[in-house]
Amino acid sequence: MIKFYPITWSLLLGLCIYFSGAMAQSRTIPTDTIVVTNHTTTIKGTKINYTATTGTQPYWDKNGKPIATLFYTYYKRNNTGDLAKRPLLISFNGGPGSASVWMHVAYTGPKVLNIDAEGYPQQPYGVHENPHSVLDVADIVFVNPVNTAYSRMIPANGKGVDRKKFFGINADIQYLAEWLNTFVARHNRWLSPKYLIGESYGGTRVAGLALALQERQWMYLNGVIMVSPADYKLFASDRPVSSAINLPYFAAAAWHHKCLPNALQSKDLLEVLPEAEQFTVDKLMPAIAKGGFISQSERAQVAEKMAYYSGLSKEVILQHNLNVPTSFFWKELLRRKGGYTVGRLDSRYKGIDRTIAGSRPDYNSEITSWLHTFTPAINYYIREELKFKTDIKYNMFGPVSPWDPRNNNTRENLRKAMAQNPYLQIMVQSGYYDGATTYFGAKYTMWQIDPSGRMKNRMRFKGYRSGHMMYLRKEDLKSANDDLRTFIKESLPGGKSAKY
Repeated sequence: MIKFYPITWSLLLGLCIYFSGAMAQSRTIPTDTIVVTNHTTTIKGTKINYTATTGTQPYWDKNGKPIATLFYTYYKRNNTGDLAKRPLLISFNGGPGSASVWMHVAYTGPKVLNIDAEGYPQQPYGVHENPHSVLDVADIVFVNPVNTAYSRMIPANGKGVDRKKFFGINADIQYLAEWLNTFVARHNRWLSPKYLIGESYGGTRVAGLALALQERQWMYLNGVIMVSPADYKLFASDRPVSSAINLPYFAAAAWHHKCLPNALQSKDLLEVLPEAEQFTVDKLMPAIAKGGFISQSERAQVAEKMAYYSGLSKEVILQHNLNVPTSFFWKELLRRKGGYTVGRLDSRYKGIDRTIAGSRPDYNSEITSWLHTFTPAINYYIREELKFKTDIKYNMFGPVSPWDPRNNNTRENLRKAMAQNPYLQIMVQSGYYDGATTYFGAKYTMWQIDPSGRMKNRMRFKGYRSGHMMYLRKEDLKSANDDLRTFIKESLPGGKSAKY
């Protein structure tokens, strides 16, 4: 016989407290752990077996105490033989404060998002095989800096940890260089040719890491790839450069939306852009440099030509004294063509504001579209396919403020690293429709890395008919990976000694 005992309110309350205490757990990320899964894919028509290792690896302070743990995913092709001949590609995104999700599941990794051919969201969300991944020629590790993805300070709430150790240009470079030393040692990759790839702020990061790895970790690289790089020295430079440099991007976006005069609109984009670039350097920069002392006739002539290349009216250009902010361009370009705004990171995307009037868009139409697809895909992929499960939130963008931007010498550091290491080559990849880190700004940055011009044969630029994440467009996913694949193959020394 089963006896039933009456449940009093005090007993019920006690049971609730007991079970809630028994079931509740601290929401923390393991400091040092790995999960390994095996996979098969097809790249360039060839079947490839690979291992995915995902987990966390600590960063220690000078006393050997773990003060942070970084989440990473490492893809290694099986049965490649001698690791000394197998390149390792180390991948970062930017922000600062962005997870390494974008290039992971949309560019170089073995899986890519379910999106349409131009990069727009589609349901059901998820991922599928990437037939263009560079995993056929290089192993890849995607690294998430502190407070991005599942990476966290220790303890998890950050109390007792000095945020200045992580959140600044030079702090970021210093701790990541140390972390990479540990990763390379743990996975026996010291003999492998090594490449860094960084997107957006990641371009600043990898430029600085190139020298930090050489001088502090004695780790020498074969290549640095900057994808849509953010050059903060360019952004902070005087208006004759920082403002004028945007005009070729204006021309590209206007061409895409069919806002240019017939004489330009009838040409191919790659015929239009060299014209706009030449006008920018030869006429627009000097004109803006003259400031208020430019003659009225010259100002009018320059404004008329700016209008010709930008799709904006001469009147609004004159109202801005030839210095047209990109934010105004995003609002103005289609103001009279449906009243749409255009995207910041990819101006192919259109948005709808509360009012057509105004000087800047209400929101970035492209980033909302991207988060639409990336967030569910990466959370599903890591948990269900890579089998890494945690209750910690995956930070697409994490809290990294205040960020210390001072003493930014990354451009010069990359030059110095190249000078010291004859093996080191660089490649820049940019989308023509990127209005945040413009393609011509990226070219300018590349030109400034080596003012002597003696190392320019070790640099190359590749442009694509898309935006900041050029790989979201199916055609550019293929061509950008092919360019990366070619760069890796051609920058391997092939038995040549590192000497001038």
